[in-house]
Parts: sequence; C-alpha cells; structure tokens
Amino acid sequence: MESLRLKTNYRCVPSLQQFYTGGPFVLSSDSSFIACACGDSIKIVDAATASIRSTIGGDSEPVTALALSPNDALLFSSSHTRQIRVWDLSTLKCVRSWKGHEGPVMCMACHPSGGLLATGGADRKVLVWDVDGGYCTHYFKGHGGVVSCVMFHPDPEKQLLFSGSDDGGDHATVRVWDISKTKKKNCVATLDNHRSAVTSLAISEDGWTLLSAGRDKVVTLWDLHDYSNKKTVITNEAVEAVCVIGAGSSFASSLDSYQKNAKKSDSSQTFYFVTVGERGIVRIWNSKGAGCIFEQKTSDVTASVDEDGSRRGFTSAVMLASDQGLLCVTSDQQFLYYSLECTEEILQLNLTKRLVGYNEEIVDMKFIGDDEKFLALATNLEQVRVYDLASMSCSYVLSGHTEIILCLDTCLSGSGKTLIVTGSKDNSVRLWESESANCIGVGIGHMGAVGAIAFSKRKRDFFVSGSSDHTLKVWSMDGLSDNMAAPVNLKAKAVVAAHDKDINSVAVAPNDSLVCSGSQDRTACVWRLPDLVSVVVFKGHKRGIWSVEFSPVDQCVVTASGDKTIKIWAISDGSCLKTFEGHTSSVLRALFVTHGTQMVSCGADGLVKLWTVKTNECVATYDHHEDKVWALAVGRKTEMLATGGGDAVVNLWLDSTAADKEEAFRKEEEGVLKGQELENAVSDADYTKAIQIAFELRRPHRLYELFAELCKKREPEDHIDRALKGLGNEELRILFNYVREWNTKPKLCYVSQFVLFRVFNIFPPTDIVQIKGIGEFLEGLIPYSQRHFGRIDRLVRSTFLLDYILSGMSVIEPEAQPTESNSELLLQSKIDIPDKENGIEEKDHTREITGSKKRKSTKSRHGSHKKVKDVAYNKVESIQLQA
Repeated sequence: MESLRLKTNYRCVPSLQQFYTGGPFVLSSDSSFIACACGDSIKIVDAATASIRSTIGGDSEPVTALALSPNDALLFSSSHTRQIRVWDLSTLKCVRSWKGHEGPVMCMACHPSGGLLATGGADRKVLVWDVDGGYCTHYFKGHGGVVSCVMFHPDPEKQLLFSGSDDGGDHATVRVWDISKTKKKNCVATLDNHRSAVTSLAISEDGWTLLSAGRDKVVTLWDLHDYSNKKTVITNEAVEAVCVIGAGSSFASSLDSYQKNAKKSDSSQTFYFVTVGERGIVRIWNSKGAGCIFEQKTSDVTASVDEDGSRRGFTSAVMLASDQGLLCVTSDQQFLYYSLECTEEILQLNLTKRLVGYNEEIVDMKFIGDDEKFLALATNLEQVRVYDLASMSCSYVLSGHTEIILCLDTCLSGSGKTLIVTGSKDNSVRLWESESANCIGVGIGHMGAVGAIAFSKRKRDFFVSGSSDHTLKVWSMDGLSDNMAAPVNLKAKAVVAAHDKDINSVAVAPNDSLVCSGSQDRTACVWRLPDLVSVVVFKGHKRGIWSVEFSPVDQCVVTASGDKTIKIWAISDGSCLKTFEGHTSSVLRALFVTHGTQMVSCGADGLVKLWTVKTNECVATYDHHEDKVWALAVGRKTEMLATGGGDAVVNLWLDSTAADKEEAFRKEEEGVLKGQELENAVSDADYTKAIQIAFELRRPHRLYELFAELCKKREPEDHIDRALKGLGNEELRILFNYVREWNTKPKLCYVSQFVLFRVFNIFPPTDIVQIKGIGEFLEGLIPYSQRHFGRIDRLVRSTFLLDYILSGMSVIEPEAQPTESNSELLLQSKIDIPDKENGIEEKDHTREITGSKKRKSTKSRHGSHKKVKDVAYNKVESIQLQA
C-alpha cells in the first residue's frame, strides 16, 4: 500500500472580501467595475467576479459621495472632512483636492464633457467646479435643506443642472440651474411637487422629460419645455431610485412585445421607467398612462426595519450599459443583477447575479455537493447564503428562519440531492433542498438556541442537534422527499440532557454508531446511537470546548478548547492521547485531513495551523485573518480548506505541497544549470557574463570572488566598469546590499570600496538616487568606511616607525662606499639642505665618508628618513584622492 503523502503547505486564495458597507457607489460607463464606499476607504470591484481590483485609502472618515468621469479615468470622492478629492484610477493617486462646502458633501455628478463637477451639500448649496483647475465656476443658493441629489443634463448642448433637496417639514423641491455664462439668472425653474426628500432624478431619452422620485411615494414627470408637471405617479412606497429604460435595450423590447400582446400599444411616443424602494420589489411603469406594467411578485431582499420603524428594501438602482440589464442595491449591501424576458405573454424578471458587499461575522460554513463547487455560509443573518466558488457570486439564499443562523451542515442524500440543515437562535432546525432552495422540513422542540448540528455520515437518514438548553436531539429524515411543496414537521427520535452548559459542537462517527458533543462545561461526551446512551466522558480541558470531530480511521476524537489547546482522546477508556499547543488564544475549530494523519485548526488569534498527529508538530502557521476565525470547512475529496470569521473574509486554501516540491525541484535544476554556466564563463575569462549569472543566482560570495579576481588584473578599472555597465536598477540595489555587507568585514572591505568607487564613477547621481532604499544603504556604508580609512591612515603612520628602525639598522640604505661619485655627493648635500635651514650644522662630506661607522649610519638615517617620509605622505595623499 502506498504511504500517505503528508501536506506541508497550503496556498491562500482570498475569495470573498468585504467591499461595500453601504452608502455611495458608482458604476463605470461600461459596467465592468463598481467603485464602492467601504468604511473610510474606496474599493474598486470587478463586477464579474466580485474581486477587489484596488483599494483607495481614505482619510479616516466615512465616504459620503462618489462620481466617475465619463471616460472612467478619474474618480471623485468626498467624506465627512468636506475635502473633495480627484483620483487618477490608472495610478490610484490623488491628483488634486479642495474644500468648498461648509458641511458634508451629500451628492456629486460629473458633466458629460468631463470638465465640470457638481456637488450638493448639507449646507444647502450647489457648487460647480472646474475639474482641471479645482476652482468654483458656479455658486448656487436657494434650497431650504440638505441637497440630496444632483444631475447634469445628459445632452452637453443643454447646459442645465438639476438638484433635489429635502427642505424640511412637508416640502421638497427640484431646482433647475443654467450653467451657461450667457444668462444672469441662474435658477431657471423651481419644481415644487414633492412633500418629502427627493431621492433620485432621471431624464428621458429625448431629453425633454425630467423624472423626480421621492420618499413621499410619488414619481413626478416634468416637461422641460415649460417646466410644467406632466404627470404624478403614485407608487404607494417610498421610492429610492428611478431609472429610464433605453429604447433599444432588451428590457424595452420585452416590454414592447408584452404591450402588443396585451393590446395596449399606443402610436404616440412613450418610454418606460423603473422604480425601486422600501418594499424591495422592482416595478416598471409606462410614461403614457402612468400605469404599472410589471410588479415583482416576491422580493429578493430581506427587507430590514430601521429604528424609526421604516422599512428598507432597495436603496438604489441603475440601468447597465451595453444592454446588460438592471442593477439594484439593497439595504443589506447586496448588488442584484436582473434581466427581463417576455415568455408566453408573461413578463418575467430573472435574478442573474448577486454580489454581496458585506457579510458581517461568518459563524459557520460548509462545502456543498459532490464536486464542492459551492460554499454555504451562515453570516449572522436569518438566511444562508450559497456562493459559487468560480465567480464568488451569491447563487441563492435560503430564507425561513426568524433569527440568526448559528450552524449548518450539508450532505448528499441517497437520491443524489444535496441537503442542507441549519440551526438558529429561533430554537428551530430546518432542512433544505439546495437546488430548489426549498425548505422541506422544520424541527421544533429545543428550548434554546440551536448552536450545533451534524448529518449522519453513512445512512444520511438522520441528523443530530445540540442546543443552549443543554440537550442533544436526534431527528429522523424518514418519509421526506426532495420536491415537497410545503415543509413537514420533523420528529425527534431521541433526546438526552447531555451537559450542564451550552452545547457548542456535535459530530457523528463515520459508521453512524456514535455521536460526540462538546460543551461549555469543559467536557465532551460520546453517546451511542440511536438511543443516546452514554459511552464515555472526556475530562481534562480547563475551558469550554468549541469543536469535536471523530477521526476517520482511528477510535479517537479531537477536541478544540478555549484553553488554547487541542486534545486527542481514546474512545475506549476516555484517556487523553495527545495534546497540541501553539495557539495564543481559544481554538475554535479542529478538523482531520490527510486521512486522519494531520489536522487543521483555527482560533480566536486569527491563525490557521496545520499539524501532524504522529509527531505533534505544527507544520505551518498562516496569518491571513484580522479577527477570530470561527468557521472552518474541509472538502471531502479535494481536501480544499475554507476559513471565515469576524473580519467577514472568506479565504480558500489549496494544497500546494506537490506544486511547491515541483517548483523547488525546478529551481534547483535551473540553479545547477546556471551554476555550470557560471563556471564555464569564469574558465573562459568572461567575467561580465559570470557576474551577471552570479546576480541571477543571488550568490554574494561568488560575486565577491569574481570582483576580487578582477581587482588583481592589470587595469582593473576597465574590467570592473565593463561588468557594472550591464546592471539594471534592481541589480544595482542588490549590489549595494552586498557591498554594505562586505564593507562590515575588514578582510573584504578593500574590494567593496573599490567596487563602490567604480559604481559612483560610472553611474550619475541622478540614477543612483532613483534606486529604492539607497539612503538606508549609504547610511550603513558611511560608519564602516570611516573606520576602514581611519585604520589605513593609522597603518601608514605606523610604518614610519618601521622605516626609522630599518634605516637605523642600515637595512634600507646600505653603507656608503669611498667610490661614490660626485653627483651622488651633490645629491646628498641637497637633501641635507633642510637640516641646515633648521640650524643644524652642515657636516663635512669627506669627513663623513672617512669617519666611524656610527656617524655614517647617523647621516644615512637622517637622509633615509627624509626620503621615506616624503614618499609615504605622497602615497597617503594619492589614496585619499582616489577614494
């Protein structure tokens, strides 16, 4: 039998991240990306995959308004700081900013030409700005309250600006401003028909009808020829957004075919518009009869209720470019994409995609299906969100619980259908069929929140639940069909008072014979099915137990506890077999992988750890979460991991052991080939190529040896210059790093100083300054360089004493002979001239020659000393100039 290959590493793929926390957002002109407010930052999100393309840092205040230029090159933003910023999306840099309002900017819009930006603020003012100059071109006053929306006329020839406000009381107005410089009176008209805040404005395609929607539950159509009220449409809901449907879009064609089939067509020119609001439904209207053509029967939104009692369903809507449909934004930070089709004289609005901007805290998750292409999340909501792992869009939602869902589990039924079971704070359990998203069974009987749930592993005809009422229940699934019209009441086959405190986790053995429960009372109990007879109790943890799991191969159970440890227990006698320590806070989940030979754990410290059971060794630790990691799921086939927690981020983890091993082998093979190429270049005396390869291989010692070899050659400057000229900025940065290291060692400092000297001779200072981190490198070079030059200076000066001793011993200058020429005597007399100038009596040269050896050596000493001293100082001076 082939031995198991243990995992050594996982690669993290951030799949689902928080990108929208509510508030302003803006869609690109081609609908390819969305710029969203996420707290005090702005996220640029890919509309196809919900992946975050980039993040623009904020100024520690929530973003209040966003706008895009028509070509999507510039993004305009403002926050509670009242600073208006212009961002270049290609570089993500703020190109200019300014302040103008006395209160927060509540809305903004860019002119179709891209040259002007209009802003409306809480200070009741509407200002128009020159985008390039950042100065105010128009200053409009007249609104009696907060300006809630602004819009330029889409036709650049019609230089009009529309603004809506909430003037307080039962009064709200829409004002039309002339932004041309020809008219003196800027406010062309005041449109007064709303009794509550104006939330949205739209213009018909012909450019002569203005639509204004408000929270007073009406939509008003205004004739822009004379600014008269053409029609008032009563919607019976607070409208948050109104959108005009383009004549050539698929929406319009479906509506036209439906109108013809319904024999309601009119030869006169009409247009359609969409309204969304607090009820969370999409409605389509005809401008001719002001009648509602289509109304969504069921809402795709969980309508929330504010503190003041008002409902909040949809908060905004926009028609997508290139006939891609309709985008609606919900109060719980979801982006819903809709398409409309007319089939058999019936209009049908289809939800094509759902992007979730914010998931709050993820408390549990499980993979769905045999191919594990979907992931079910319990996210502190009353519903389960099921995600497609390929696009990370929310495929569907399971709604039915009345309180927060705390736990869930999935299994594949005998008929091949995928089942999901959930436990909630509403004290009930629900059984779902995933494909139809229908609830097929409801279990009521617990007296507390259901915090743990698990399917049977083999028969899949029952599931077990644990509750804060300290009881454990076994629920039967007999008699259930996958396509039931209404959910049936599930029956509990067995129940037992299992613990003294809340039950946090339950697990069913692989053979369905046992069930284990972990509780806050610091114990884990094993029960025999189907009657829940106690088998053994595991005692030893010092804090509550958060997770229990049966080993797939051994008669043992793993428990994770709040005492920061993981323990493995023997079912036979309840003894603790192993204890794993390493987490710095509570361990919240621990699951077996690699056929029971390894474990994966996660905890409140935000860490994910991979353990080897046999050796008690922590193989790897990953820190990719910023908060507690509550949820951990393991794929049954692929053993892919998914983690999620308090930071609302879902990370997918892929086993990269084989890929890492293959990559390491490939790099080693490349290194061997490159190493051989390096040696061949050295043997061919091609030092330039050898140095280039040494840089590629990141071999500083070999590089030093090559430079040292070049320094020994005749005219080393030329050789080193040729090698250095081929280096790029990144290689220069690495070279400075190496030189700094060599410079710290006296034995290597000579080569490092020579290489450094040649670098500064070859490359201009402007290029060197551009090298990343050059300041830090130079700071590291200076103190050691000063120390080396100080040491050399002291060495040169100390050699004078040696010369003095050697000359005194007649080693440097041999004893003068009587046959010295007159020229030599003349040279000697010239050397002695300084002694005469210093008051020393000039000696007779003839007497010096015939005198004693001692006197001759003295004269020789003086002359020799002068010669050596002059030469030595000349050498020092040349070294200093060279350095």
